[in-house]
Amino acid sequence: MSKLALLGGSPVRTRPFPDYVTIGDEEKQAVMEVLDSAALSSFLGTWSPQFYGGTRVQALERAWEAHFGVKHAVSVNSATSGLYAAVGAAGVGPGDEVIVSPYTMSASATAAVVYGGVPVFADIDPETFCISPATIAPRITPRTRAIIVVDIFGHPADMAGIMTLARQHNLVVIEDTAQAPGATLNGRWAGTLGHMGVYSLNYHKTIHCGEGGVIVTDDDRLAERLQLIRNHGEVVVKDKGVTDIINLVGFNYRMTEIEAAIALEQLKKLDGLVARRRAVADRMRAGLSGLPALCPPVVKPGVEHGWYVFAMRFNASVAGISRARFVEALRAEGVPLAVGYVEPIYLEPMYQQRIALGRDGFPFTLADPGVSYARGLCPVTERMHFEEVVCTSICHADTTDADVDDFVAAVRKVLENAADLK
Repeated sequence: MSKLALLGGSPVRTRPFPDYVTIGDEEKQAVMEVLDSAALSSFLGTWSPQFYGGTRVQALERAWEAHFGVKHAVSVNSATSGLYAAVGAAGVGPGDEVIVSPYTMSASATAAVVYGGVPVFADIDPETFCISPATIAPRITPRTRAIIVVDIFGHPADMAGIMTLARQHNLVVIEDTAQAPGATLNGRWAGTLGHMGVYSLNYHKTIHCGEGGVIVTDDDRLAERLQLIRNHGEVVVKDKGVTDIINLVGFNYRMTEIEAAIALEQLKKLDGLVARRRAVADRMRAGLSGLPALCPPVVKPGVEHGWYVFAMRFNASVAGISRARFVEALRAEGVPLAVGYVEPIYLEPMYQQRIALGRDGFPFTLADPGVSYARGLCPVTERMHFEEVVCTSICHADTTDADVDDFVAAVRKVLENAADLK
């Protein structure tokens, strides 16, 4: 048996894993064309053709619509802005409840808070890490207005079951697919399965333009509301002839022409980048199969995973060592691994102290007494974060087969020599 690097042996790997780089000559040329035009942003916050942005912003939206087969795409300056706009378009107001995952980036929940809505957290499925119809249903009350579903790590949620619930209770479903562009469920794109879907173009995502996002919908009315919220809509409703959407405040969520130019080129690369992620993930899953102490990611039938993060479940009792010790040993072997992903959102100070906007506890003062943020609220989420999940972001297009083999070799080396770490 090989001696573990943590105990003085030679590490499996001494060079860093490759960075993920998607920017090339195409993006550089596109940016230079915008700079040469001197029109870095062409939006106007008044009613005119430029209310909808410049040529590249509109070209990106048309390209996004064509690629994902949707009626409307609305670009924004971040996916966070996209979530905020989607919640506003859904008509969420003070005291309305919005069901959301606790195992995601905080903006998925604060999107409700900024409109005076009350986040209600549903537990996750232990295999997909997404909220599910079974965990959502008990959280629905007469106050529920919307559901924000997160396709976490790149695996789409059970959207068919969730949409059935939504129809039964007249709820709006917003699909946060920031981590799952290019993923599919039964042949349909993630992000197109709810009433609205929000994609991210943040630097860390599968494709990016530094910062940015795109919202999609097939609903004309929702699209109009999204466009108004994006660009100071309260100023233009009169000139635009809008008579039924006057209780709306717009923001500046506008994307620049530079960001749109980069995103246009990145979109052309999406399918190829996701295909390589899948090949890397398939090799990783095959190499890690059969390890009693480590469960590789599960892919449900009908799903084509987007593989933003490769999240595994570690069983400390089977391994005979703690999760922290396992990760420490792997890092010593030259393998990047993280524990737990993110702490359940409801354990953040804002929810524990029930104070967000102002000093008087708004919007939590409007919450039903049954809305809880206590530890233990979502036991599966807490177990995943605090006990089981270990994850890596090496599952990307610049990772080679040799890199994968090093990762697998390091994991197997540590588990085979776990007794030495006690």
